[in-house]
Amino acid sequence: MIVFDLKCPEGCAVFEGWFSSSSDFAEQTERGLVQCPYCGSAEVGKAPMAPRVSRSDGTAIEAKDAIAALAAVQARLLRNSEWVGADLPETARAMHLGEIEQRPVHGQASADEARSLIDEGVSILPLPLPVVPPGQVN
Repeated sequence: MIVFDLKCPEGCAVFEGWFSSSSDFAEQTERGLVQCPYCGSAEVGKAPMAPRVSRSDGTAIEAKDAIAALAAVQARLLRNSEWVGADLPETARAMHLGEIEQRPVHGQASADEARSLIDEGVSILPLPLPVVPPGQVN
């Protein structure tokens, strides 16, 4: 079974529809069998929805919960790291070459800068979530 959040163009509330597959949804929609329970419109489409991910114990985790957990891990990792902003490529390179003392840092680098650092053997790791620079936090 697959669950979709559905909506109609009339602006009615979002509602759930249960189908055996995506193709089953498409077939039923094409035949006009999927209708809005509020206004009866058959012009129903899929609404944006957060995917459900199963844990190893079989329980579901919402995407927003997974992102919140990931954000908490990232915040812990960055707690003792220094923001160097756009100076990240030069700082990482200088640490790699032994020109300055090694320390945990984070900042910004373009894709080309990151590839160049990796090619030079500099250890870098992209962060999974965006980081708001210090001083720009509300």
